[in-house]
Amino acid sequence: MNSRKVVFLFFSTMLVGAFGGALVGTVLYDPLFAEGGFWNFIFGFIWLLGVGAAVSAVAQMGYFAYLLLNRLALSLFKTKRLWNRVQLFLIAFVFFDLFYFRYLAYATEDETIWGYLLTPTLLLIFAAVVAYFKQRETHRGAFISAFFFMYVITTIEWVPALIVPEVNDSSWLWIYLAPLLFANTYQLMMHHRLQRN
Repeated sequence: MNSRKVVFLFFSTMLVGAFGGALVGTVLYDPLFAEGGFWNFIFGFIWLLGVGAAVSAVAQMGYFAYLLLNRLALSLFKTKRLWNRVQLFLIAFVFFDLFYFRYLAYATEDETIWGYLLTPTLLLIFAAVVAYFKQRETHRGAFISAFFFMYVITTIEWVPALIVPEVNDSSWLWIYLAPLLFANTYQLMMHHRLQRN
């Protein structure tokens, strides 16, 4: 992939993340748009575009870090089969951590652990669906890598929002996650298309 395509991927990913995050934020963040009329809505939407662009920049760093990690791991583990098993183990480990440690940190006495399973499960399903389409458009061996990227790397990128108690169980948790999902999905699905051209 040449530098022109890398620049295109960078800016287009930022736009996708910014607009995706702003749309989700507009739906979820009622106080920003409830009062103040039309101009309040416009300035609020522009502000959410900025938040989405900043978060999508984090997603891009995560994507290129994963590309490097994938190459290093393939040379370290010698076989792709072993690296795939390690990735599956890490997916299971992150799934467990994502609900169990949030439950330990934030659960009140009347909450059960089952309520904390919803978000990791939805994210797991989303990651599997994206990985399936990536596999369909490329090759069979792409599924686990795409699944790992969409679940584990997205979760790592999401950690700054997850560790803030005020953000937990609020719309901000989803406002931070939405640009990551939009940007990571876009990058994953565009990369092979750009390489073909």
